[in-house]
Amino acid sequence: MAYTRRLLDDKLDDMIAVLPAIAVEGAKGVGKTALARRRASTVFLLDNIATAQNLSLNPDLVLAGAPLTFIDEWQLVPPVWDVVRRAVDDGAAPGSFLLAGSATTPPGVRLHSGAGRIVRTLLRPMTIPERGMAEPSVSFAQLLSGGAGEVAGMTSVTTADYVDEILESGFPGIRGQAGRDYLLDSYLDRIVDHDIPEAGGSVRRPAALRTWLAAYAAATGTSASHAVIAKAASPGDVPPLSQPTASSYRELLQRIWVLDPLPAWEPGFAHLKRLGLSPKHHLVDPALAARLVGATRESLIQGDDPFFARDGTFLGALFESLAVQTIRVLADLAGAQTSHLRTRGGDHEIDIIVQRPDHRVLAIEVKLANTVRPTDVKHLAWLQDQLPGRVVDRLIVNTGPQAYRRPDGVAVVPLALLGA
Repeated sequence: MAYTRRLLDDKLDDMIAVLPAIAVEGAKGVGKTALARRRASTVFLLDNIATAQNLSLNPDLVLAGAPLTFIDEWQLVPPVWDVVRRAVDDGAAPGSFLLAGSATTPPGVRLHSGAGRIVRTLLRPMTIPERGMAEPSVSFAQLLSGGAGEVAGMTSVTTADYVDEILESGFPGIRGQAGRDYLLDSYLDRIVDHDIPEAGGSVRRPAALRTWLAAYAAATGTSASHAVIAKAASPGDVPPLSQPTASSYRELLQRIWVLDPLPAWEPGFAHLKRLGLSPKHHLVDPALAARLVGATRESLIQGDDPFFARDGTFLGALFESLAVQTIRVLADLAGAQTSHLRTRGGDHEIDIIVQRPDHRVLAIEVKLANTVRPTDVKHLAWLQDQLPGRVVDRLIVNTGPQAYRRPDGVAVVPLALLGA
């Protein structure tokens, strides 16, 4: 399979030039191995049983490789992390080590954080620019800079095309495969049967966990309480997971990056009051959410929704999740943080807040629509009034055919046209 260059590639090349050790993290299947292996002279694949056994007995073997040494799934033999950290302390040259991991440190294992020695970066599933839906014409970095430059471009991408893209998945090894649905099912089965136990969890009731995951998927794009999700996960004759068990699974699923909630914005610099603190629920890829609730192309287009009360349609939630997936990567590349805003009473909501290091923000609404209505910009206008001089730009991401800037200054950009 030909390698598709990722947005992280340029950043990783820059990091390798100046840093001795880098850890590329992210869920299984996002492309970490392909990203790192093409740069490596020496490769240790720790999901190979023999290699893992050898390094378990003698983790210093990773020092015998030629730069750049790539250690894949390092968390399966945690001592190699400290071996690399000590090598950095001893003066390892830039570009010595790349580590890739599909989970954070296993529970019960004490490791030095690696802060200041091993620099972490996150790889998510493929963004819209990486998927090649259209040639991007609007730079996210320029919008974030506050330059208020020209916003232009046309695309023939339709709402139905976005539906296809949601279902196609951002996992490189699943996209374009004839057995895509079987591969997604296998991915979900592996989470329950293998990945959670590997991360230190014990799955005593796989059916109940799978039902809870489906309920979480149905809550995509909402900030529903965990109690509400648990209630939705208790249909028929399947007893619900206890609160401690559900909490444990939720933590484990975030540790292996399967759950990727968007945190609530907490602007320490602002006078905004009564902001909600609940995250918005997202899985690492909206294709998984669609598969978990049994959504199809036809059901999404027809507006059939899963068993969850929400404002708008489930397709709208999945489109928002697709946009969030892309914008988080673009924000990371720009050194910015992403979150969402919702006042406690729900009077004001903004889908995505991108905060720069100087605390100025880009405010983004995501709309499954071809046109922009007056109500679509009211929350953006409210935030600009609340934070004069702090909002560098306002953006509506939609499914329309044209990118442009409205008379009120709000940029309107089809998701397919948004690039780095």
